[in-house]
Amino acid sequence: MKLITAVIQPGRLDHVSQALTEAGFPGVTVTEVKGHGAQASRTEYYRGMAVSVPFRSKMRLELVVANEQVDTAVQLIVDHARTGQIGDGKVWVTAVEHVVRVRTGETGDAAV
Repeated sequence: MKLITAVIQPGRLDHVSQALTEAGFPGVTVTEVKGHGAQASRTEYYRGMAVSVPFRSKMRLELVVANEQVDTAVQLIVDHARTGQIGDGKVWVTAVEHVVRVRTGETGDAAV
């Protein structure tokens, strides 16, 4: 099993979520996060005054999938999150050693 973590633009969340659901990945955890990559801070104007905004709002998605589903899930996320602009995000995959479904006690792939 693998944990797929993606940090994407907030405006792309609905597209990514819908694509994952339609492809058979119904379970995803979403968290609002802030951060920056190469684009760093930006200047915005509030009531005529310049204000430096060091962090940008992003959405962090996490889903656990079976090993054979990793490439499909990652490609769906990348295809539906991409705008072609700086700051589209990142996707990474990490190994998961053990999963337990709390409600039923199922473990391993049955708990995914």
